[in-house]
Amino acid sequence: MHRLIIAFAVLTSACQADETVTAYLTGPAVFNLVSIDGAPFGAEATIDLSEAGRIQGQAPCNQYFADQKTVYPWFEAGPIGATRMACDKLNEETAFFSALSEMTLSEALGDTLILSNPDGREMVFQAP
Repeated sequence: MHRLIIAFAVLTSACQADETVTAYLTGPAVFNLVSIDGAPFGAEATIDLSEAGRIQGQAPCNQYFADQKTVYPWFEAGPIGATRMACDKLNEETAFFSALSEMTLSEALGDTLILSNPDGREMVFQAP
C-alpha cells in the first residue's frame, strides 16, 4: 500500500504543469542583466530560467541558484545560494543579489525579461 501511495505522489507531481515564468517564455531562457532601477548595470550578470522551479546564473563574481516556484506573473527568488569567490566586482554583485531578492513580479516579453516590485524597483534583462 505504501508503494502505491508513493508512486501516486511521484506521478501526480510529475504531471503538474509549470506555472512559473519559465512556462511563459516565448524566446530564450537565458538573459543578461541590462539595468537595475533604470541605471545601466556596470558588470556582467545573467539569469537562466530554463529549468522549471529554479533559477540560476552568473552574478558579477559567482554562480548562483535559487528556487522560483511562484505562479506567473509573480516572482520570488529564494533563498539564493552562491559560490564564494572574490573579485573586483563585489559591490556590483551585492547590488545584483539585493535587487534580485526584492523582485516580486515578472514579465516575459520575447527577448526581454523584466523583474519588478510594487516599490518601483526594476531589473531589465535581455537575451544575448
